[in-house]
Amino acid sequence: MSLGDVDGVVALQPLCFPPPFDPSLLWQREHIERHLAVFPAGQFVATVEGRVVGSASNTIISEEAWRAHAPWEETVGGFMIETFDPTGTTLYGLDISVDPAFRGRGIARALYQARFDLVREKGLTRYGTTCRLPGFHTSGVGPPEYYADEVVAGNRTDPTLTPLLKMNLTYLGVAMDFMDDPESGNSAAILEWRPE
Repeated sequence: MSLGDVDGVVALQPLCFPPPFDPSLLWQREHIERHLAVFPAGQFVATVEGRVVGSASNTIISEEAWRAHAPWEETVGGFMIETFDPTGTTLYGLDISVDPAFRGRGIARALYQARFDLVREKGLTRYGTTCRLPGFHTSGVGPPEYYADEVVAGNRTDPTLTPLLKMNLTYLGVAMDFMDDPESGNSAAILEWRPE
């Protein structure tokens, strides 16, 4: 990602996270510019004919922060990634966005591969992330831990968790009261990938 990609990255946000997702939680220009300033090697885009059709934002957090699975704001230091730790152990995935018109073409897989390659390049312990559970609110299944277990078992399909499980990520559980996200029951699935 370069500064010239920022407008395209910001434009992807409402396409990838439409209502009822709270628009105040979407990346803005100042957030992406901060990510580039703090950790340029960890920001990726996919382009088609010069147009940004996918993006992935990342930070590095300490082992303690990863193991705590505290709320998102505390874990990553908010939109400005104030907890970025260049000596940390975990490449933490903040966001991945692929233009709906370009899904199904391997873009998300390529962005994940870039993340995994960076973990190896930097000698980190893992790639870790938390993902929304947007299918939870209409599933009639609760609590979120039970819903996530059902998705992991293959009994249900979630628009976010199901595709991420196909990226060879390991499901570790659910973080409750993780962020303001009623669709997900304010929770998130915890996932990691470790290099062999």
